[in-house]
Amino acid sequence: MVADLIIRKALASEVETLADIGYVAWERDLRPFLSGQAASKEIERRRLSHAVHELLDRIIVAEVDDIAVGWCARQRGRAYISYLFVTPLLQNHGIGTLLLRRMESMLELEGADRVQLDTLADNVRAVSFYQHQGYQIMALKREGSPGRDPETGVRLEKRLAPFRGQIADIE
Repeated sequence: MVADLIIRKALASEVETLADIGYVAWERDLRPFLSGQAASKEIERRRLSHAVHELLDRIIVAEVDDIAVGWCARQRGRAYISYLFVTPLLQNHGIGTLLLRRMESMLELEGADRVQLDTLADNVRAVSFYQHQGYQIMALKREGSPGRDPETGVRLEKRLAPFRGQIADIE
């Protein structure tokens, strides 16, 4: 566990920093399983920058010594975690676990009774991490557009213990 770790909301001023964290982690941990356009560095860098910008109000950040070291995002309108990245140098120190648990807690407070996410089926390390966090494999699916090599993704789901009641001071 990393000392002095803070989990907080993302700031508009750090869109590119968060995109860079995601890109570095993607390049090391996901790109080896991809081919064709899905493995394009330029496309992925643009996609991550756009995703951070679009989901900024749905992103939480792990910070150590005033430096963002990881982030987790969820989609609007549903209990689906679309991104979880930790800078590779600090992976395996509990940061991803803390980000995931905090996001799950936020979803529980909103009344969600389950949360879903996807990862690449070939990424055994990620699948194992999520299973260790209580997620169960729900389905395998082929991803990709026509004309390119599809990857096999896995949908995982975890049951939550939603909060039932009023929270008057949350906007």
